[in-house]
Amino acid sequence: MLNQNRIYLILGLILAGEAIFALPFHIARFFRPIMLEMFNLSATELGAAQGIYGIVAMLCYFPGGFIADRYPVHKLIALSLWMTALGGLFMATLPNYPELVLLYGFFGFTTIILFWGALIRATREWGGSHEQGLAFGILEGGRGLLAVVLATIAVLVFQYSFPMGYETATLVEKTKVFRIVIYGYTLVTALIGIYIWFAFSSFSKRKHELIIVKRWSNFSINIKEVFSYPSVWLQSLIVICAYVGYKGFDNYTLFAVDVYGYSEIEAAKLVTLGSWIRPFAAIAAGLLADRFHVVKMLSICFLMLLAADMYFAFSTPIHNISWIFIGNVLVTCIAIFGLRGLYFAIYEEVKMPIAITGSAVGLVSVIGFTPDVFVLFIAGLLMDNSPGLLGHQHFFMFLSSFAAIGLIASISLSRYIFSK
Repeated sequence: MLNQNRIYLILGLILAGEAIFALPFHIARFFRPIMLEMFNLSATELGAAQGIYGIVAMLCYFPGGFIADRYPVHKLIALSLWMTALGGLFMATLPNYPELVLLYGFFGFTTIILFWGALIRATREWGGSHEQGLAFGILEGGRGLLAVVLATIAVLVFQYSFPMGYETATLVEKTKVFRIVIYGYTLVTALIGIYIWFAFSSFSKRKHELIIVKRWSNFSINIKEVFSYPSVWLQSLIVICAYVGYKGFDNYTLFAVDVYGYSEIEAAKLVTLGSWIRPFAAIAAGLLADRFHVVKMLSICFLMLLAADMYFAFSTPIHNISWIFIGNVLVTCIAIFGLRGLYFAIYEEVKMPIAITGSAVGLVSVIGFTPDVFVLFIAGLLMDNSPGLLGHQHFFMFLSSFAAIGLIASISLSRYIFSK
């Protein structure tokens, strides 16, 4: 039942869960062509910078999960938000490429080490033993709603700042508006940190009293217990494949511009439209998962994603029938956002103890989020080596292979769970 305290808590998790990733990801996702111009980057260079984020994040996931099992949630999450906001202030100076690479490495640290394990553990505790699908569906759906609201505002800022068209503006005018967007994301990130600090303080103190006696327990004990669950490895593979699909969505603005002839602003609008699917897809997937099992819904989502990716990989663009293109983008969005609302809800179905949730999240994340390292870098290489349609088709073939592997992994996990 959603009493007032539970509403405040899930609202805080939603706000923090998306705001912290806005600076490193939203700008590159919704305004990728514009970002390449502002920072004078090739697609490969931006992909490499984001790959540095992934490498640093990988190093932080497991120790971050261990930390999440031992310290107050509100302190971990709020500090992460404030550190990320500091990075946003530096990003607004439009640093040179080596500095941008370092900035993405900094974001990899601030968004993960104190944050990610705490977020997932708090969400699992919020959902209890019977509402895991709902808890993670609301988290992902709410994050999606916040993302699309912020992106819509940012797109409108660009649209109304250039009534004669973005292409006709001077570099100085473009730079000014781009900085306003970065400052906006930075302010939102910092303010949500303040909300978390105060809204979560009493909740975190109660949880802290229960775990303080274990704070200095043997790190290896947690590792050994997590490793003893065979399902962890299949879950890690599922997260990898789902996250490859999600990271591939970052390339859709460039795909729309290069292949379908959209303008930069039109492409940003399309991706924003697709992102409006996120809250509905994630919550619906979560509710269905609580009724029909998480692993079954994962299989359905991977099947949808495979079909959508293969369409883009092997079809010839039909420019005068835009609804086919838009419709396939929406199917892709339903699949990837449904997956994101489900893959951490598996813990309850495999009977993972809550006491080691943070450590389990750390292990699954360090494996499952490796796509942060390579997906956009590979996309950049494919785009630069085969400009236009061919490069994008090669990228969608790459995405299709991971969707197929994810489907197989989901079916395998389902058989493992229901055979016990």
